[in-house]
Amino acid sequence: MYNKEDKILIIGSGGQIGIELAQELSLLYSSENVVVADLKPIIALPNNPFEQLDVLNKDALFAIVKKHNIKQIYLLAALLSATGEQNPMFAWKLNMEGLFNVLDLAKEKHITKVYWPSSIAVFGPTTPRINTPQFTVMEPSTVYGISKQAGERWCEWYFRKHNVDVRSLRYPGLIGWKSAPGGGTTDYAVHIFHEAIKNKKYECFLSANTALPMMHMEDAIRATIEIMHSPAENIKIRGSYNLAGISFTPDQIASEIRKHIPEFGISYKRDFRQEIADSWPQSILDDEAKKDWNWSMKYDLSSLVENMLVNLA
Repeated sequence: MYNKEDKILIIGSGGQIGIELAQELSLLYSSENVVVADLKPIIALPNNPFEQLDVLNKDALFAIVKKHNIKQIYLLAALLSATGEQNPMFAWKLNMEGLFNVLDLAKEKHITKVYWPSSIAVFGPTTPRINTPQFTVMEPSTVYGISKQAGERWCEWYFRKHNVDVRSLRYPGLIGWKSAPGGGTTDYAVHIFHEAIKNKKYECFLSANTALPMMHMEDAIRATIEIMHSPAENIKIRGSYNLAGISFTPDQIASEIRKHIPEFGISYKRDFRQEIADSWPQSILDDEAKKDWNWSMKYDLSSLVENMLVNLA
């Protein structure tokens, strides 16, 4: 259950997840109750109250929370895997200090609930790569992954020490049609659709047989809202829950696209993102999410590809 009168703040609303999450939450809580914040105005969300915000500015964040009587914060502002490797010190600063600023507001009882996304980037080269379990070796090799692993531990600590109601999901690669890719290693699986429709060809920066867990954005948004609406006693993991998605390779998604666009061709030119992908799981298990809050996925590969092509055409 949830309180439709709660005021929600989404930080990083202009990103790949933020726009779609804001739209869905606005249907549940009404647009005026979902405040969207980012460094720049968000054209795609004209009906929501907008606040220009740098999440590193704690005073400005607090002022927005007081102004709108915010009860829940969804913190999406982050520098992703590929972008973070280009600017590691800023990635660490943004990803960690932004989280602390929000968790402190909850610790001080200014807000009641926090959502913060983690990622499969928390896993590393020493993690079992097939059917990666919830609890396993985690030695991430990217600044993004290091910050997400540290963030998971801090979320759990704030829950144990200060009873902060913080909830989190380890997203796999996310594939949606409403916004552009955001600088992640899995973004080929979004870009490939745009290129298939526009040019009938795509040059992939990963090798043909690189399997990674992926998920339709609609499933990811639904999982996010479901975990936030679950009773607190059902949330047994306060670090972050595995979210499995579907695992496929560039070759497999290209084959599926060719069922709709027979002339589509794919070529391969690996870059630095290949090393990142090779350190991540090929498939993961989300048994704990299924057990604790009844999670189940809707989209498989064929329905995902069909949905993307229909909506982007």
